[in-house]
Amino acid sequence: MKLLFDFFPILFFFIAYKVYDIYVATAVAIAASVIQVLVHWLRTRKIETMHLMTLVIILVFGGLTLYLQDEQFIKWKPTVVNWLFGSVFLASQWLGGKTMIERMMGGKLSMPSAVWRTLNLSWTLFFFLIGGVNYFVMSYFSTDTWVNFKLFGMLGLTFLFVLLQSIYLSRHLPETTAEEE
Repeated sequence: MKLLFDFFPILFFFIAYKVYDIYVATAVAIAASVIQVLVHWLRTRKIETMHLMTLVIILVFGGLTLYLQDEQFIKWKPTVVNWLFGSVFLASQWLGGKTMIERMMGGKLSMPSAVWRTLNLSWTLFFFLIGGVNYFVMSYFSTDTWVNFKLFGMLGLTFLFVLLQSIYLSRHLPETTAEEE
């Protein structure tokens, strides 16, 4: 459910693009991102760093897209967001005592630090790779293709990556006994 909540601005962007155009879709994505942050804050009284960073970036790049009527700015947003996340995950290998992925999941899972580092580096590489793929698609394909990739390609690649991560994690999780259950 959380993943769906995280991706609903992209879904609204996609629908608005198909019905109207890139500029209406950009305005819808901005509004959806604001709503996303507000709803999460109203439910938890916290603002997730990922949502806030994404909101700031979409306000900047979406705002430039609308103000300058240049769709290249909104196309850059996924690359910037993913490369920023990749940089934060990479820096967490050396700063703060815990990797970013351990900070996010450590309360739910207990694993050796080497596993956390491997998991964190795989997310780092994923973020840099998906940002690079977005750059490639936005540079060499039509806006229609880019919008389809943004929803289906990026979401599909993310689901595949999470599935692969789950398989990797399952090898490192402690087994529960019948008494523990």
